[in-house]
Amino acid sequence: MKTILITGAAGFLGSNLAKRLYKEGNKIICLDNFYTGNFDNLKELSNKPNFEFTEHDVINPYDFKVDEIYNLACPASPPHYQKDPIYTSKTSYFGILNALECAKKYNAKILQASTSEVYGDAKVHPQNEMYFGNVNPCGIRACYDEGKRAAEALMFDYNRMFRTKIKVVRIFNTYGKNMDINDGRVVSNFITQALQNKDITIYGKGEQTRSFCYVEDLINGIISAMNTDDDFTGPVNIGNPCEISILEFANLVIKLTNSKSKIIFQPLPSDDPIMRRPDISLAKEKLNYEPKINLEEGLKKTIKYFEEKLK
Repeated sequence: MKTILITGAAGFLGSNLAKRLYKEGNKIICLDNFYTGNFDNLKELSNKPNFEFTEHDVINPYDFKVDEIYNLACPASPPHYQKDPIYTSKTSYFGILNALECAKKYNAKILQASTSEVYGDAKVHPQNEMYFGNVNPCGIRACYDEGKRAAEALMFDYNRMFRTKIKVVRIFNTYGKNMDINDGRVVSNFITQALQNKDITIYGKGEQTRSFCYVEDLINGIISAMNTDDDFTGPVNIGNPCEISILEFANLVIKLTNSKSKIIFQPLPSDDPIMRRPDISLAKEKLNYEPKINLEEGLKKTIKYFEEKLK
């Protein structure tokens, strides 16, 4: 049994990760301050042995004797991270700094949940880990994009200076159970609008592309990254390389929900990436990782979850 700390554990990814790691027989310690997370996501674990939850803001130091740390704490959708951009930057920077200090103290392995947003509005397609990105450091998304880039820098500085055992995963668009129906991102927006027969809002002409990974596949990749030898640090892309335009995605959601929704178009937000698709060659090689759940299958599961939430 390992003792594992998860920050941002009441969020979408954190709660799915906590349940999976608990089922594998580990002691799980969860931190969250409920800025965007919801304890209902962890309710099924709340009375279990070897499960602890502490309400805590990761910008403040903490001390837990653990074997592994998964640092997932940070608002991830544009409406949430742009609401208080200074707080978002602090969460990224101080959040990973405090996690690294804890990892250094107890010689724990630490995984940073980074993001495809470090690539910005990419000029290379698909994006691989050798690409340094095209990020606007002064734009409205910079608090998140540059915050995650700074967090990666700290991870590698601790590895070089203190030999801290690090793993960096760059997460591409993910969807599935425990998503916040009001998180403001494309999957939750489209499904919620379609189930309520409301207009589906597309920004721009819908020609921009995304790649969507079902949460079970994403969690498999994260855990596989943590379990690699210490020599492998990443960064490594985790996601599904199957690419689809936003307009095609909206029409697929309408089809799967039997919705009467109409599609309307609004101006494209500032610095919104035009193309987003991971090159997962490194993940295949080092993690034996490949997504198993296709988009239509994953969307059917997610739609069912949203139907229950909207009752």
